Amino acid sequence: MSVKQNQFTVQFWGVRGSIASPGAETVRYGGNTPCVEMRVGGHRLIFDGGTGLRVLGQSLMSQMPVKAHMFFTHTHWDHIQGFPFFVPAFVKNNCFYIYGAVAPNGATIQQRLNDQMLNPNFPVPLQVMGAELKFFDLEISQPIKIGDIVIENALLNHPGEAVGYRVNWQGYTAAYVTDTEHFPDRFDENVLFLARQADVLIYDATYTDEEYYSDKSSKIGWGHSTWQEAVKIATVAQVKKLVIFHHDPIHNDDFLDKVGERVAEKFPNSLMAREGLSIQLIPPSNSEDNNSAVKHSKKI
Repeated sequence: MSVKQNQFTVQFWGVRGSIASPGAETVRYGGNTPCVEMRVGGHRLIFDGGTGLRVLGQSLMSQMPVKAHMFFTHTHWDHIQGFPFFVPAFVKNNCFYIYGAVAPNGATIQQRLNDQMLNPNFPVPLQVMGAELKFFDLEISQPIKIGDIVIENALLNHPGEAVGYRVNWQGYTAAYVTDTEHFPDRFDENVLFLARQADVLIYDATYTDEEYYSDKSSKIGWGHSTWQEAVKIATVAQVKKLVIFHHDPIHNDDFLDKVGERVAEKFPNSLMAREGLSIQLIPPSNSEDNNSAVKHSKKI
């Protein structure tokens, strides 16, 4: 089996929440909204389509034809606004399998991606996309199998609903848990389910506890969590590596540096998500070229 087929790579193309925030103060972590790519067992999985999806698309233009499975947590603007600018979707012979839960109002993922590209919102309709687009309505709590990959999901606590994902392959696991708000009196069982003993947990830590519980501008009910709660979840769920994700647009690089230091004090095996970050999980027993591969990986 080649290294390409025998890899579990998590790469971050957009790590910011709410709205893209380019500028001199967000250079190190990046200003693009959520998009995470996983290359697993020869398959390409893409989670969310924020503005980071546009950057991923540019990278994929040298790798065509492209086949990928795209999973959306929900369709708030920051998670879909990159889709109309995803160039590979406009190119024939590419194929994208697109998954999303039906919204509380009954709208499917296809309807919602279509609607954001209708006049007067956008000049070019989704139907202009030349790639083959196959849409699937995600069933909550029903695993999806792609080859020998098993992708589990669960509902998250977010206004209008959101879905978290857990990718399982060859005994390795990466959990993608954004956008979600913790409960005041208990752990969220769905989050614990997704995070359980994961090699990597990507968690929505938009705020600090100080911001979340602020007397002047409380963020309670806004649908996001804190890095302190991320540490609690990672500890209880026995996570190996915690990745702090969905950075608030007002948090500049220096602020995030300080958050990273505080997280590391509480949970040493942790990272702050940044654009370009790549985490590789490669089962050593199945790789003929394991030594070469590990040199370029970030060890869990």
